[in-house]
Amino acid sequence: MQVSGEMIIGRNVVRGQEGTIKAIDPSRNEQIEPAFGLGGEAQLQQACALAEQAFDRYRETGLEQRARFLETIADRIMDLGPALIERAMQETGLPQARLEGERGRTCNQLRLFAKVVRDGRFLSATLDSKLPDRTPPRSDIRLRKIGLGPVAVFGASNFPLAFSVAGGDTASALAAGCPVVVKAHSAHLGTSELVARAVQKAAIECDMPEGVFSMLIGSGVTVGQNLVAHPAIKAVGFTGSRAGGTALMRTAAARHEPIPVYAEMSSINPVFLLQGALENSKLPQAFVDSLTLGAGQFCTNPGLLIGVDGPLLQTFTEGVAAALAAKAQQTMLTPGIHQAYSSGVAKLAAIPGVKLVGQGQTGALPCGAQAALYEVAAETFLSNPDLEGEIFGPASLLIRCRNEDEVVRVAEHLEGQLTAAVHATAADLAFAKRLLPTLERKAGRVLFNGFGTGVEVSHAMVHGGPFPSTSDSRSTSVGASAIDRFLRPVSYQDVPAELLAAALADGNPLAIPRVEDGDLVWNA
Repeated sequence: MQVSGEMIIGRNVVRGQEGTIKAIDPSRNEQIEPAFGLGGEAQLQQACALAEQAFDRYRETGLEQRARFLETIADRIMDLGPALIERAMQETGLPQARLEGERGRTCNQLRLFAKVVRDGRFLSATLDSKLPDRTPPRSDIRLRKIGLGPVAVFGASNFPLAFSVAGGDTASALAAGCPVVVKAHSAHLGTSELVARAVQKAAIECDMPEGVFSMLIGSGVTVGQNLVAHPAIKAVGFTGSRAGGTALMRTAAARHEPIPVYAEMSSINPVFLLQGALENSKLPQAFVDSLTLGAGQFCTNPGLLIGVDGPLLQTFTEGVAAALAAKAQQTMLTPGIHQAYSSGVAKLAAIPGVKLVGQGQTGALPCGAQAALYEVAAETFLSNPDLEGEIFGPASLLIRCRNEDEVVRVAEHLEGQLTAAVHATAADLAFAKRLLPTLERKAGRVLFNGFGTGVEVSHAMVHGGPFPSTSDSRSTSVGASAIDRFLRPVSYQDVPAELLAAALADGNPLAIPRVEDGDLVWNA
């Protein structure tokens, strides 16, 4: 497959006519061929109309057929071979090993949701038998979950594969029976086109309705906001900035029919350093490695450290400073992200009371990020909202607390987070137990003796949290439960047997887990 600068609309390949845009190689800060045509209203209307037409047929595809479709997408992505990785490296500056790992994660997500579809639990099939002799009588009532409708998915800048065209939002929406219209991210247009062609090929091979998948290229207003406003779209999946996510939330809420926006937006992922853990001489290096992973461009990057001031915390900071000094400059994803990072660090450093602990090496990379750790007293942090903002990149802030009570005050003060980490030993468990209820209220994932970077794609994973980390704390964008975002329950009362879906038919022909008259039944 060659990159041609085109969009995917159903079974067609279309070139936009509303101007052009080129991807940028951040390692050289130079544009990459070819130019991509920008789509406009006509392409948006076509993609949404096809998705709407496809919905009823696609949501009733058999579980095995839908599962095979997801697996075929994974196979076609792998078929792209080195060409996909080479283009992604060129567009992001990320190393080969990172992108190969991300490709594996992307395909594993698709295969995970294929398993979720096959086992049928996501349908929540529930049957309450008719009770004609009861007073009052009870009707025959059956429940299943169906897809919400066509879903708009916005590709993320920092994960060109796993949170992009065929990433977790797309995989979970397709698994739920929802057609998907993707807005490609301008940072990795060629990568997006290659993956979109793979999805299109899989849809054709699996005889899916034409509108089950489309990918648009265009501006944030012409395509992005108008996509969310289109009446055919019934939900939105977004990963990006708080400003971008809240703008989409406002558009969705202002519609004649408001729709849910599942936006992952902003998180500084606090790390609590308890006294026993600070005796671990390997902890400073582990923190710096997590901070600088992927040039710090992870939504789970450890942007905040909290600990009680004293000799142990001082030894830790000295170790961090030494580890940082050995870290070379790293290329960031785009010139815009690099500029925002440099500006954010400069603003942080200029705040009264903030001191530099240590920083990484400088260099001549056009979009190179210099890692850094700053520190501030808890009293100053608690009184200055400017210290709470996310800096997207390899920078973190250490909060020096006077005692454990002040650590708890800081924890209570924090906004909603994707992750909260606690480093503790057996000697710290009493304080950790005191801290845990607060962290449960503040974060979607609480972890001990580790860092949030590295999100496992599994059944138990939660990648979400209270606002502003996400727009809806009841959901996750990673893991099997991500499918729940794009489903809604429907009850069927006294519906003729001939009209019931197979999931609700007598005899359980799909052999899926069901609740029948209050008892869990699984006819394997």
